[in-house]
Amino acid sequence: MNSTYRMGEYKALLYRLFLAYFFYFIVRLLFFIYNYKLLKVDSVSEYLRLAYHGLAFDTTAILYTNLLFILFSILPLTVNTRKGYQKFLMWLYFITNLISYATNFGDFIYYKYIYARTTVAVIDVLKNEENKGSMLFRFMISYWHVFLLFFIMAFLWIWLYKKVKVQPGLRPDSKVKYFAFSAVAFIFIGTMIIGGIRGDFKKSTRPINIIDANRHVTQPEHADIVLNTPFSIIRTFNVTSFKKVSFVDEKVIMDDFHPIKFYNNNPKTTPNVVLIITESMGREYWGCMNRSRNIPGFVSYTPFLDSLSQHSLIFDNSYANGSKSIHGMSSILAGIPSFKDAFTSSPYPKQRIESLVSTLESMGYDTSFFHGAPNGSMGFLGFGNILGFDHYYGKTEYNNDADFDGSWGIWDEPFMQFMKNTLDQKKQPFFGTIFTVSSHEPYIVPEKYAGKFPKGTVPMHQVVGYTDYAFKKFFEAAKKSPWYKNTIFVITADHGNQIAYDEYRKVLNRSATPILIFRPDGSLKGVDSQICQQIDIYPTILDLIGYDKPFMSWGRSLVGDKQVEPFAISYNGNLFMLQRGKYICTFDGKNVVGFYDINDKGLEHNLIDKKNKEMEETEIACKAFLQDYFERIIDKKLYYKR
Repeated sequence: MNSTYRMGEYKALLYRLFLAYFFYFIVRLLFFIYNYKLLKVDSVSEYLRLAYHGLAFDTTAILYTNLLFILFSILPLTVNTRKGYQKFLMWLYFITNLISYATNFGDFIYYKYIYARTTVAVIDVLKNEENKGSMLFRFMISYWHVFLLFFIMAFLWIWLYKKVKVQPGLRPDSKVKYFAFSAVAFIFIGTMIIGGIRGDFKKSTRPINIIDANRHVTQPEHADIVLNTPFSIIRTFNVTSFKKVSFVDEKVIMDDFHPIKFYNNNPKTTPNVVLIITESMGREYWGCMNRSRNIPGFVSYTPFLDSLSQHSLIFDNSYANGSKSIHGMSSILAGIPSFKDAFTSSPYPKQRIESLVSTLESMGYDTSFFHGAPNGSMGFLGFGNILGFDHYYGKTEYNNDADFDGSWGIWDEPFMQFMKNTLDQKKQPFFGTIFTVSSHEPYIVPEKYAGKFPKGTVPMHQVVGYTDYAFKKFFEAAKKSPWYKNTIFVITADHGNQIAYDEYRKVLNRSATPILIFRPDGSLKGVDSQICQQIDIYPTILDLIGYDKPFMSWGRSLVGDKQVEPFAISYNGNLFMLQRGKYICTFDGKNVVGFYDINDKGLEHNLIDKKNKEMEETEIACKAFLQDYFERIIDKKLYYKR
C-alpha cells in the first residue's frame, strides 16, 4: 500500500487534535462543577452556549500547544509512518498537551481565591515562594481529588490516542507527487493554524485576547467559563496591560480625584501607627461589618474584633483593589491598586513611590514591616525595600521554627507577640505594619487550640477564629506597653477567602474587605457606610496625624475629605468596575459594557440601555482614574514633585 497522499497521517492528525478539543470540553465542565456557586449559570442551554463560545479560545490554546507536534506530523520526511517516528510524535504530543492541560486543574481550586483564570501574573507571585515543594505536596494531600481527576483524564487521553494508529512502513509511489501534495497540505494547514490562533480570518481582527471572552457574556464571571487557563497564560506571557490611554481632559482628573492631596483638618501630631493587614479575612467573617446586612443565618467568627469595633471607627462598605496579597500591600501602603496585571509584577515598581512609609519617615518615624513567612515570601521583602522600610522582620528574625505552622510561616499569635515585643524596643514615633499568615489554607490551628474555635460551615471559619484570638492576645499585651495609648491602630485585610453566604458570592462583594480604626483614647467611634476602599487607608492616616505637606494619592481621607466623591475601583472578570454614587460602571478598557444599580452587587440587571447623566459622569470618572493611573505609573510620577 502506498502513502503518496498521506491520508492516513492526516486523518490521525485530525483525530489527535479532536481529542484535545474533547478533553478541553471535559475540563471546562469540571471547572464549572468545582466553582458553580461562583459562576451561577441558570440552565444547561446557557452553559452549552458559553462552552460553544469557548471553542475559539480552546482552538488558540490547542494550536499554540501543538505547533511543534503539528509541524513534525506534516513535514514530508518519508519516514513519518515508521514506528519510531510515531512514538516520538506521541511523546511530543503528551508532554506539551498534558503540561498545558494541567493548568486548568489548578484553577479548580485557585479560582475560589482570585475569581479569575490564572495568568502569568499569578506565576510571577509564586516565584517569590521558597517552599514551593512543600506547598505542592500539601496541595496534593488537601486536593487529592483534583490530582486524581487529572491522572484519570491523562490515562483516558493516552488510551484513546492509541486507538487510531498510522499504518507503519508505508512508502510513496511517487516522490514528486508526495512532496507536491505535502507542500499544498502544509500551506493549507499553516493557513488554518494562523486563522485558529487569531480567532478568525478577518483582516481587521487582531488575535483574540482575554477581554474578547466578555463579548459573549452578560455576567462578567461567565467569561471565565468561556476562557481556559492555558489561553490565559499564553496571552499574558511577556505582555503588560500598562499602556497610556487618553480618554478625558486633565481637568476632569483633577476635579474628580484631586490626585495631589493636601489636608489641614487636624493639627500636626506624631502618634505611633500600627497597621495590621490580615491574610484573607474579608468582610464576610466579621460580625461588626454585617450588622445591617440582614444575612439569613449569619454567624460572626470574630468575637474580639466585634468587641473592639464598639470602641472604634469602622467602615462596613469597603472593598479591596486587587485579588492577591501583594495587591493588598501596594494598595494599602502606597495607594496603588492592581488591575489586570499587578503593579508589583509590571515593569514599573522600581521607581520613587510616595507612600505611608516615605511620608511617615519624613516626619521622623521608625518604619518596620513584619511578616512571619520565610523572608522574601509573596514578594513583600522586595516591594518593602522599594517603599523604603527601615526594618523587615520575617521568619528569619523570629528565629524559632518551633512556632512554624508547617505551611506559610509563624503562627499569628506568637508572631504578633514578637511584633509587640519588638515595638517595645523602638523609639517613638514608629510605624509598624504586620501581614498575618494563619487565616489561610490549609485552614489549621495550633494543636494546643484544637476544638477551641467554631468550625463553622467552611474551613476558613476556624482559622478566622484563631486569628481573632491572636488579636485579643496582642491587644491584651499591648495595653501594658508605654506606647499603646499614643497609637492609632488600623486593621484591614488583603482580600477575602472561602465564601459561606450568597451575599458574598456576588461579583463585587467577593472583594469586600473591612477597615477598622481604633484609638485607645476613644476619639474615633462609629460606623461609616459610605463606599470606600483599600487605597483610602493611606490618605486617611496622613489626615489623622495632620501631615502638613502635599502628597500624591488616588484615594481619599475617610475622616475629612470633602472634595473626592466616595468611590471604589477594582478589576474582575476582565472588566474594570467603578462604584460611585447610585451606579456601578463596568469598562473593558475601551468601551463601557454595563451600568448597574449601586446595590446590584451581583451585576444581574444591566441598565446600559437606560443611560442617564449620572451614569455618564460615572463612566467619565472611571476613564479619568485609569488615564491618570497608567500615566503616573509609566511616567514615574507616583509622588508629589516639590
